[in-house]
Amino acid sequence: MRVLIFNWKDIKHPGAGGAEVLTMENAKRFVERGWEVTWFSSAFEGCKKEEEIDGVSIVRAGNKYTVYSEARKHYKKWFTGKFDIVIDETNTRPFFAKDFVKDAKVIFFIHQLAKEWWFYETKFPMNFLGYLLEPFWLKSYSSYPTVTVSESTKQDLERLGFRNVSIISEGISFKPFSKLPKKSSKPSIVYLGRLNKGKRVLLALEAFKQINDGETEFWIVGDGYIRREIEKRKVEGVKLFGKVSEEKKIDILSKAWLHVNPSVREGWGINVIEANACGTPTVAFDVPGLRDSVVDGYTGLLVKEQSKEALAEAIIKVLKDERLRLKLSRNSLKWARRFSWDKSAREFMRVIEGVVNG
Repeated sequence: MRVLIFNWKDIKHPGAGGAEVLTMENAKRFVERGWEVTWFSSAFEGCKKEEEIDGVSIVRAGNKYTVYSEARKHYKKWFTGKFDIVIDETNTRPFFAKDFVKDAKVIFFIHQLAKEWWFYETKFPMNFLGYLLEPFWLKSYSSYPTVTVSESTKQDLERLGFRNVSIISEGISFKPFSKLPKKSSKPSIVYLGRLNKGKRVLLALEAFKQINDGETEFWIVGDGYIRREIEKRKVEGVKLFGKVSEEKKIDILSKAWLHVNPSVREGWGINVIEANACGTPTVAFDVPGLRDSVVDGYTGLLVKEQSKEALAEAIIKVLKDERLRLKLSRNSLKWARRFSWDKSAREFMRVIEGVVNG
């Protein structure tokens, strides 16, 4: 099988996130299966135009805006006739591979709809324009085989007229703990992810200030443009770790009492399952993606009202109620054992084979 993936970021891109982790973990397992995989993405400062990562051929051209036209040019000039399947992986807007790929099957792959994200991460007038255009961009793919990662996104797509949507599971890159690890001596909350407006880490910071007991700590793991604002606020009890190694990430997650994810929406939320695998439950807002990865009352709490007060109330509930916290922590370990990249790749390969052979 010869597979071409279009995604505006690759795994080494500075802005790579959970979507790129999933794509890489799947792609390298495709290679282990004996498939040939090429990943076309945008270039970034200091990158190589071409390189191989875990057997996956990475080709880079253009930037976040021109990568779409570069994909079309590259396909016509170098890729035509070389692939059995083309995966159009969408982040806010598709590559519209269906319009220029005529010699291979096309799969539409989307983690989440942008929707509210336009107003957090894009300035006027592009935010309104993107918000209005997104449904039309997506509807053009409604008759194509489509892959997503959560029931929430599947339902969003079906409301737009999609009828052939498959869900593949997410995974994690380490084995869940066999038993609950030793937690920090003081109450601790951890945030893991990019520091941008859409992730709403500043809202979590405001919720933390509501706790204000002089004992609880808030650990922030990750990097992004919001970091400076967090540093400026100088909130007592907050510790910024920045980007950390996999080993350090697991160590931090395993010691935390509670994980918080205040994002406006997610495709799924790999960090939720990573925290769960370390015996750490999650408090999150009841939004698409997070309502799939967090099992309310079993592996964490989903907060209906999207406010700092409601978030703080849920956090305090878990921190103060030891019996509840232990129950959620034990259940989190059980839940995390259901997810692996091997399982995810098997599911994706079945979809690809069905499309190519169908």
